[in-house]
Amino acid sequence: MINSFKYTLISLTLSFVFLLNNSYARIVDTIEALENKSIGEKEAPIKMIEFASLTCGHCAKFHNEVFPLIKENYIDTGKIHFTYNDFPLDKYALKASVIARCSGNQKFFSFLKVLYSKQKDWTRTQDPFKSLLKIAKLGGLKNDEIKVCVGNKSIEDGLLKQRLKSTKTYDIKATPTIYLNAKKYDGDLTYEALKLKIESLLK
Repeated sequence: MINSFKYTLISLTLSFVFLLNNSYARIVDTIEALENKSIGEKEAPIKMIEFASLTCGHCAKFHNEVFPLIKENYIDTGKIHFTYNDFPLDKYALKASVIARCSGNQKFFSFLKVLYSKQKDWTRTQDPFKSLLKIAKLGGLKNDEIKVCVGNKSIEDGLLKQRLKSTKTYDIKATPTIYLNAKKYDGDLTYEALKLKIESLLK
């Protein structure tokens, strides 16, 4: 398992090359970390909201197989404004969410992509938290920055408060939970099923 994770780190390095560039990684403040994480045109006709946990297998399947198609065909074309909400189901999901949010708004979805694509690798190691820290370093965060980030209880508390509020407001009983234009989507989480629903809303 450990050797497998070391091999995974090599591929993660390649995945994060586009993140580094010449930009200086920085730790964001609590306010920015807890801001809504959204992509797409704000004036898009469809507002899509997702509630997900970074250790949720169904969430990983959605983000690895379905979300890229939705992004390509609807978000990037100005038809959907997408907002991601952390709904951590355990302590490792919470730590992963904090690290992703500490990367800053510009890098958040890139971190999200890697964390979901490599979910089986970092969650199945003997020490998932240690594995998360390695991913954070590959993403451009320095040791001192990671310590400040992980030790920021205000971000953790903020995410847990948001989760509690979301549970009451959006009636979340499982992850991922998706809302389309303020209405809960209860269909299959396949691209084909979502496409039919999205197209019906665009008419």
